[in-house]
Amino acid sequence: MTLSRKHRAVLEAVFADPTRSNILWRDVEALLEACGAEIGEGQGSRVRIALNGVRAVFHRPHPQKEMDKGAVKSLRRFLAEAEVKP
Repeated sequence: MTLSRKHRAVLEAVFADPTRSNILWRDVEALLEACGAEIGEGQGSRVRIALNGVRAVFHRPHPQKEMDKGAVKSLRRFLAEAEVKP
């Protein structure tokens, strides 16, 4: 898995402490795709993600474009379980 500078910056932002709330969802989706995740649409704003044998469902933020802190913490747990770390 080779990540671009932008993808590495997003990954570091996800794992930053204190938890950030200004991470754009489209940047997260690009990061997940670069990591080899399978991304599928669920009902409504749900997005199904599978990465390294780990599955999760996230809600695409709306009407804003940024993830809230709770979603970032959930994404952090998901990435850690899938063994993706900065």
